[in-house]
Amino acid sequence: MSGRPPPPPPYAISPARRQALAGVEHPTPALLGPPPLVDVSVGRGVCLMSTSWRDKQRPDLVNFIATFLATNLYRLNFLSLSPDFLFNNGGLSVAFIFETDWLPEREAAVFSRVNTLKRQFKYLYVVVVVRSAEQNESFNQSYFKYGMELGCPTFVPVCDPEMGFEKIVRIAHARGVSKQKNIVEAMRIEREQAVQCMDAFLRVLTSIPGIDSHDANALAQAIGSIEAIAKASKEFILENTDLSTEKAERIFRFFRDPQYFLSPKLN
Repeated sequence: MSGRPPPPPPYAISPARRQALAGVEHPTPALLGPPPLVDVSVGRGVCLMSTSWRDKQRPDLVNFIATFLATNLYRLNFLSLSPDFLFNNGGLSVAFIFETDWLPEREAAVFSRVNTLKRQFKYLYVVVVVRSAEQNESFNQSYFKYGMELGCPTFVPVCDPEMGFEKIVRIAHARGVSKQKNIVEAMRIEREQAVQCMDAFLRVLTSIPGIDSHDANALAQAIGSIEAIAKASKEFILENTDLSTEKAERIFRFFRDPQYFLSPKLN
């Protein structure tokens, strides 16, 4: 045994949050080392922060967010935005409203903004910092007072801003990974359908007496679909494939002569 302490568990509470929860102001971001929340192979993305939101926050919180994003392989840009944050991860945009301190006197402005943004963004989350039981009770009363529909959008109450931003990154990343999985699944289904279509293509053409898989593949590459082959002249088939005159004649008659098509054949 080396006597070294075990490594911290994944998603451990950052030193800043631990101190914040204890009522101590967190140190400068240069001393922070928030653990990566994302798989480095798929977690890269872009975070857009609203300049108006940034200008209202403590500089140390903004620096924490910048450090946390860099640690988790997100690129941070500052823009004039309607939401406070807009993440693009895995080709999916996720918007966030981030209230870093719940104030009852601002409830009307907050919920008015929520109602506006939920019509603009398909994926919108509202993260609200409620530090005390009184704030939590006030927030719950306001939620029902303004007739919010459960999950539309989703509200995420947290106890401090650092926890809130960790939640934001987790949500954005989870949405991006889900999107990527959906794309991979769609591509898999598309490949399966393409294989099935090719199998049907080969079955149709190899049902013509004397036409084998090599001939069918040559026709697919040179002419294309069954419809195109059915419309092709004998001369066109001879000019664009290595099929013999006899095979070109059989293909031509197969699609044009019902008697030839319906009569029994021996290969």
